[in-house]
Amino acid sequence: PEAVIISRRNIRQKGFFGRFKPKKLEVTAAVDELVKKSMPIPDRTEEIKESFERREVEQELSEVKEMLQKLIDNNDKPKDAKKEKKTGIRKMLCDRDVSDDVIDLITSKAKNKSEYKDLSRLPDSAILDGIKDVIKAGPVLNGRIHAFIGPTGVGKTTTIAKIAAMYSLNQKKKVGLITIDTYRIGAVEQLKIYADILELPLEVVNSMEDIQRALNNLKDCDIILVDTTGRSIKNIMQLSELKLYLGKLKPDMVYLVVSMTTKYNDLIQILNGFSTMDYNSVILTKLDETSTYGSVLNVACNTEVPISYITVGQNVPDDIEVATSDRLVDLVAGEGNI
Repeated sequence: PEAVIISRRNIRQKGFFGRFKPKKLEVTAAVDELVKKSMPIPDRTEEIKESFERREVEQELSEVKEMLQKLIDNNDKPKDAKKEKKTGIRKMLCDRDVSDDVIDLITSKAKNKSEYKDLSRLPDSAILDGIKDVIKAGPVLNGRIHAFIGPTGVGKTTTIAKIAAMYSLNQKKKVGLITIDTYRIGAVEQLKIYADILELPLEVVNSMEDIQRALNNLKDCDIILVDTTGRSIKNIMQLSELKLYLGKLKPDMVYLVVSMTTKYNDLIQILNGFSTMDYNSVILTKLDETSTYGSVLNVACNTEVPISYITVGQNVPDDIEVATSDRLVDLVAGEGNI
C-alpha cells in the first residue's frame, strides 16, 4: 500500500508457447520518501569499519612514501657532494678507472703536507705530486734466481720469454729456464718452444725433489727464470704448495704478475692473497687490452713493492718495457700511449 507506481508495460510470457498466450503486465514501483524515513535504518557498522581500515592503510602508505623520499634525498646529497669534489684532476683519475679509495688516500696524504694544510682547496699539482710519491719503479735485476707468480691467465710464461730474450739477446747474459707449471695443459710445451727459439736450457720440475737437480744443471747460467703454475687465491692448499716450492728454490727476486684488465676488488684480493709469498716486485701485463691505465695507480697504492716491467702485447721480445716512474705517471695521467 505504500508503493508508488512509476511505470508499467505489457510483456510477452516466456517460452515458445508464450507467443500464443495473453501478455502479462509488468509494474515498476518505489516507496515514497516519507515512508522511507519511517522505515528502520539499516546497520552500517561493517561499512564504517571497512572505511576506517582503508583510511588507516592509506595513512600508513603515505608515511612509507615520506620515509622513502627522505632516504632518496639523503642518498642524493653525498652523491652530489662527490660530484662537486670530482673536478679537475680528481675527475680525470676517476675517468681513468682509479678507485675512489685510492683518490681519497692520495688526497688525504697531500692535505697532511705542511705547505697545503692552510689551503681551502687542494691544488691539482698537490695530487699529481702525491701520485709521483706513490708510484715506484724497479729494480728489474737483482740476484740470480727470479721466480714469477700470479693467478692463471695473466701471461706469466710469455712475460718470462720476453725477459729471457731481453737479457740473452740484448745483454748477452746466459739465461736458464725452469718450469714447475706441469698442471696446465701445454704450459711446458709453450715455454719449450721459446727456449728452443732462443737456444736456452730448460729444466722441468715435477716434484720438490727435482728442484736441486734443475739448479745443478743450470749452475753455469747468469740468470735463472722460474715459471710457476697459476694459482687461485681462494685455494689455500695450492698457495701453500707454491710457497713450499719457492722455499726450496730460494729465489733472489719474486715477481707478482698482474693483468691490467683485472677488476679493482679482484686486484686487491690478488695483491693481498699472494703477499704470503713475499713478492718484492710487480709486473703489469696486458696494457694493450685496456684503454685506461688507472689500475697502475691502484696497484702502486695497495702494495709497498715497486713495479719492474709492463707488457704491451704478445710479441716476443718486443712488447715489454722496463718500468720507470715517469712512464707510469704519464700512463695514469693520460699523457703516455701504448
